Amino acid sequence: MTPQDDAKRLNSPPLQGRGRGWGLSANAIASVQGHAAAMRRDPTEPEKRLWSHLSRSQLGGFKFRRQAAIGSRIADFLCPQHRLVVEIDGHTHFDAAMDAQRDAELAALGYRTIRYTNTDVMQNVEGVLQHLLSELHALPVRQAPHPNPSPEGEGLER
Repeated sequence: MTPQDDAKRLNSPPLQGRGRGWGLSANAIASVQGHAAAMRRDPTEPEKRLWSHLSRSQLGGFKFRRQAAIGSRIADFLCPQHRLVVEIDGHTHFDAAMDAQRDAELAALGYRTIRYTNTDVMQNVEGVLQHLLSELHALPVRQAPHPNPSPEGEGLER
């Protein structure tokens, strides 16, 4: 039995409060991750087309994930190094207020969102890639925390 299974059984946060809990229950996290996996198995045509250019670090060496779970949300594409979410908006994205709320939630978690339409991706993928690459170069690189931080107050002497 994994720590996630224990967390589901006990209805407590995963890894007993450690890790990427996002403030969600283990069941909620498992549900979002399951939905993301299902979406990866059945991508839209614009998602397939953009992924064919983003996979294997083809765009400027930047690594992307597709249908990445972030809290209770699923990003179409995520560049974790720059905390950049790329959304492809089609017929299901017709509510600007909901998109703004979603973007605000992701921003509160430290992510920036860029949106492209299905039409942009299908008819002008090179333009989308050029714009995306320029945005990536303009963003700061997310620094990974030190794997062994010093205890509080015990930093290097100066």
